[in-house]
Amino acid sequence: MTWIFLAVGAQFINAIVALVDKYIVTDDKALPKPFVYAFYTCLISGAWIIVYVLGLIPLPFDGFKPPSILNVEKPTLEVVALAFLSAYTFFIALVSMFNALRQADASDVVPVVGAVSALGAFGLGYFFLDAQPSPNFILGIALLATGTFLVSHLHFPWKVAMNSVHSGLFFALHYVAIKGLFTITTFDNGFFWSRIALVTFALTLLLVPIYFEKISEQTKTVSKGTGLIVFGNKILAGIGTILILKATDMGDVSVVQALGGLQFVFILIIGIFIGHKTPTSCGEESRRGRDVIQKAIFVAIISLGFLVLFV
Repeated sequence: MTWIFLAVGAQFINAIVALVDKYIVTDDKALPKPFVYAFYTCLISGAWIIVYVLGLIPLPFDGFKPPSILNVEKPTLEVVALAFLSAYTFFIALVSMFNALRQADASDVVPVVGAVSALGAFGLGYFFLDAQPSPNFILGIALLATGTFLVSHLHFPWKVAMNSVHSGLFFALHYVAIKGLFTITTFDNGFFWSRIALVTFALTLLLVPIYFEKISEQTKTVSKGTGLIVFGNKILAGIGTILILKATDMGDVSVVQALGGLQFVFILIIGIFIGHKTPTSCGEESRRGRDVIQKAIFVAIISLGFLVLFV
């Protein structure tokens, strides 16, 4: 059952990452341009191929085995295509999500992005990966759609809602591309080339003069302290990604996906207990009792939707 603990731990890490993302894109002294932050996210996320070094070192425990460079093979054209599709869709999804986080609470944005992503991944998986719907498919969709509608209707300006939905759709494309990648090759090989694609895609952005200028100007304004926060947060995000992928590889895919709802619960709990002790840009903007109760209801509906849809 090690994979369950990996999945739960990954969702707690992802909750922390989301709240720090909120701070970084909201604080004007940090990295206020979502495009630039998405660029560095892809660049640092790709650097996680360093984990392959651990695969060469004998570890004193069983259950979790890091990927090994010995299992990496020369990529086929299909592997390259899916790896770059996953990189492109990941970048676009991040830009839209960061734009939404600039204007709304993480406990509102992230559940909506997650719900739309789950619905989109289910639909795309059904058409392209022959994924079979669960017995409670309709109920799960209804819960996710209801939670998403309530959050969007009561807490979001129109632009934030559109950014959140757009982000969710591209995250769905990203996850389907990654799943397709792991279907045609091994985990170790697929994860390696997907990280290479992230770095390569990010670096190609520098070849476009307007993008190069935007990234260069923004980078010059970033303090050393902010740079360390960005780097540390993306390291955490990388750990969360690896834990989820390994949990998926080791255990029941449906249960791992269902546990994705825990991220929203963790975000809400962290916001309630320590949000008032942090800057507004770092935590939750809405701290009134009524807002907290509404958020708890939205998160409960969407989390239940995850549970029903995937189990």
